[in-house]
Amino acid sequence: MCLEIGNKVAVLDADIRGVVTKIVGNDIFVLDNEGMEYRFLKEELVKIEVEQKELSKYSEINNPILKAKQSEQKNKKKSSFVKDRNEIVMEVDLHAEKLVKSTRGMDNYDILSLQIDVAKHKLEYCIAKKISKLVLIHGVGDGVLKTELHYLLNNYPVKYYEASYKKYGQGATEVYVYQNY
Repeated sequence: MCLEIGNKVAVLDADIRGVVTKIVGNDIFVLDNEGMEYRFLKEELVKIEVEQKELSKYSEINNPILKAKQSEQKNKKKSSFVKDRNEIVMEVDLHAEKLVKSTRGMDNYDILSLQIDVAKHKLEYCIAKKISKLVLIHGVGDGVLKTELHYLLNNYPVKYYEASYKKYGQGATEVYVYQNY
């Protein structure tokens, strides 16, 4: 093997890679990525043409576990529901403190009525403007608002279900508004 200054090399018995900087007889000096210079014998080095990660892209996988995982990923069925990236989703936070400056003087019935009125108004807006998704953030609580929302939604041409737990937690309902184009 003919090594020259500037060649990329790897050490056979150590995890060291670098560039040949100097050749003195049978001794070869290698500068690694951290700036350290090492001295090795010619027999201890291997010339690197292509990085290992590039080579492994084309290698055959003989491990049965890895083969099984690859075939699993290929065999997974794709969902028939394709989410449109440009889809408009309206989010409405129905927490009382988000709807009014102060709840002073309001009892639970007044707050619940306000929350249902806002939800109804936003739902009708979505239907009128042909917005297909509405997320109603109601919180967890005792479930009174959630129950009232589901009762309200049953009177409209919509489908509703729990919103993404990852994004909203347990306290949100996603509403799909059927559109007649």
